Amino acid sequence: MKKLMILAAACGVLTALPAAAQFQKPEDAVKYRKASFTVMGTHFARIGAMAQGRVPFDGAAAAANADIVVTLSKLPFAGFVEGTGGTEKGMPNAKVWSEKAKFDAAGKKMQDEVVKLAAAAKTNNLDQLKSAFGAAAGTCKACHDDFRNQ
Repeated sequence: MKKLMILAAACGVLTALPAAAQFQKPEDAVKYRKASFTVMGTHFARIGAMAQGRVPFDGAAAAANADIVVTLSKLPFAGFVEGTGGTEKGMPNAKVWSEKAKFDAAGKKMQDEVVKLAAAAKTNNLDQLKSAFGAAAGTCKACHDDFRNQ
């Protein structure tokens, strides 16, 4: 089962690289982006539930979920194509494109922090997991605060 999940995640990354060129319509890019964030958020929330003490800590489950988050963290950015923002709550604001370098740096910071989260999860140490989870969650919040309509 674990090998199948890893294979599926690897295939997802490989197919995501040229994804921006594959979107027929802007709505397709939005669906792709939202789906990527939804699945990544689900696995991140499983780790968060452990870090916050809402469910018992399970080091193996934390590590497995963190590995999935690392892989998925690369996917959503292909869906940020010109013309896929909006003014509605939760949509990316215009700064995603007008401050592209800053947006890309924020995405890279998140990706770097989830790699650290995966390493912390592999230690099977709840305190290390909590610290790394907080840092990773902070990058999500910072990006939402700067680049998402509130």
